[in-house]
Amino acid sequence: MSPAQTIQLLRDELNTHNYNYYVLDNATISDFDFDIKLKELEQLEKENPLLFDANSPTQRVGGTVTRNFKTLVHKNRMYSLDNSYSKEDLLEWEKRVEKVLGSTALEYTCELKFDGASINLTYENGQFVKAVTRGDGFQGDEVTNNIKTIRSIPLSLKSSFVHDFEMRGEIILPLDGFKKMNAERLANGEEEYRNPRNTASGSLKLQDSSEVAKRPLDCLLYQIVTSERKYKTHFESLENARQVGFKVPKSIKLVKSIDQVFDFVNYWDEQRHKLPYETDGIVIKVNDLQQQEELGYTAKAPRWAIAYKFKAAQVTTVLNEITYQVGRTGAITPVANLEPVQLAGTTVKRASLHNADQIEKLDIREKDTVFVEKGGEIIPKITGVDFTKRAIDSKPTKYTHTCPECDTMLVRTVGDAKHYCPNEFGCAPQITGRIQHYISRKAMDIDGLGGETVDLLRKEGLIQNYADLYELTVEQVIPLERMAEKSAQNMINGIEKSKEISFEKVLFALGIRFVGETVAKKLAKHFKSIDNLMAATLVALIDVDEIGDRIAQSIIDFSSDLGNIQLINRLKSYGLQLEVSAEILENQTEVLKGAVFVVSGVFYQMSRNELKKAIEDNGGKVSASISKKTNFIVAGENMGPSKLMKAQDLGIEIISEQDFIDKIS
Repeated sequence: MSPAQTIQLLRDELNTHNYNYYVLDNATISDFDFDIKLKELEQLEKENPLLFDANSPTQRVGGTVTRNFKTLVHKNRMYSLDNSYSKEDLLEWEKRVEKVLGSTALEYTCELKFDGASINLTYENGQFVKAVTRGDGFQGDEVTNNIKTIRSIPLSLKSSFVHDFEMRGEIILPLDGFKKMNAERLANGEEEYRNPRNTASGSLKLQDSSEVAKRPLDCLLYQIVTSERKYKTHFESLENARQVGFKVPKSIKLVKSIDQVFDFVNYWDEQRHKLPYETDGIVIKVNDLQQQEELGYTAKAPRWAIAYKFKAAQVTTVLNEITYQVGRTGAITPVANLEPVQLAGTTVKRASLHNADQIEKLDIREKDTVFVEKGGEIIPKITGVDFTKRAIDSKPTKYTHTCPECDTMLVRTVGDAKHYCPNEFGCAPQITGRIQHYISRKAMDIDGLGGETVDLLRKEGLIQNYADLYELTVEQVIPLERMAEKSAQNMINGIEKSKEISFEKVLFALGIRFVGETVAKKLAKHFKSIDNLMAATLVALIDVDEIGDRIAQSIIDFSSDLGNIQLINRLKSYGLQLEVSAEILENQTEVLKGAVFVVSGVFYQMSRNELKKAIEDNGGKVSASISKKTNFIVAGENMGPSKLMKAQDLGIEIISEQDFIDKIS
């Protein structure tokens, strides 16, 4: 037998043993025998360097050192999930789904929601290619070398699956492994890790992959993302994924009704404490993949899935002091500084009190004993006061009237829950906060510049607003604390490169109150330039789809402020993209202006997303459900019969994929 044949035989054998042990929990070889075979393979690969394979079992032991993790854009966005906290919430979700699909014949998959670090694994032709953390959903950090050390993740698939795909999952640290790690740290006189979730997440960013290999991390998979139409349902795709080597939890269940969903929820609400890893809820998904496509996404989450969160753990502790924070928009947030208390695996010291109304509603006072829980088991919040323990001389909380940072008198407009500091250009946290928002990933995404550096630049008098960034020089930046020449050059290069960022992201980066990512895209698309937007009247702004009075007035206020006008003029002079590019404009028309479309069925010339983009690029609007306002339905194959019937009843014109292409040509 040739060395190549022997090497391949050993690789296949070791991969099978890995799968049996780490996925099936069924060891078919002793650890000693496994190590002997692994060493034999290592020696053969060393003697035959031309036969190197990045996905060989020998690569799982780690050893690669990554100084800086590359940021990569996700090919397919990793959305968040909408949360529900009651069965009434789930019933409301089902009604919304049925309305969009025009059908009550639905199947669901019920899955445990694992408490770990989300990961996106890319495979091509059956081979593992790369791993990227969730990040902000649009882009994350490449952690390929560290992920290879997790033995439950297949590096080569056992048989054919789909050619190119992404596998989504959760990196977790089982409870037994977490306890062993903490026992070792205590024995070494080191501080214990706080909880499995944060430890799993932190492990992915260790620079030395051999250190990651020592940690008992696991990976549970829950979604396949591919353009291939090999499977009709989510459940079927996961069953096949399990067969080719992926660790898909056996707890996933296919159900036929919302009542069966409730049965699943009730069962695991009791049984979850017996699981070998942490879970904080249930994920319910529409099973049919075509129906998932029809349902689509909101700006933040898929419409075809929802998370049901188990009731949060609750503890009591003493509220020592109420302090106040200033946000980038000047919004004041009261903060409860608590006597430290353990809650759901973490030490809680602070909790948001939201606003003056919330303090008054709950009658929260300093030195009260309060009930604390984690909203969605993530963010600590105060849910009430134990009045039996309140001191006799306790006095009601008087909400602050002045800014805690600059002493300016606070303002509060009618109908607004929060107080604001109006000293926009003189209040330090507002100045720093606006610049930090400007440079953030979803906005200008400036490499080499972080929040701490922004604060340092402001304190040194080098910047007072985001326009000042474009006048910084390497010579000015180098003297800063912990700033080397290379770091300074990277920062200046990152600032320069941000001049290429598209108008819609620049608009979001400006930090206009109430103008988030989605609103910025709509405004950029409608007005085409910052000049048109800032010249728009209140009526013209409200006329834009989904722009209400509050957003419109905020834009008017921003546009009429002399300081903001000067900032925009400076950004223009530096060459930022403050209008939609000619290339994008070239692909946009008003052919479909004012028309509302519903896209339904399976398409072949264009993907569903391409169809929706084409509608919007040509001035039309895409709606998720059929109504009297719908003008056209673009119908592909297998359009739902109930949708078809509703369209016919309302007299809506139904066009084919080709009809649509002809319409915009």
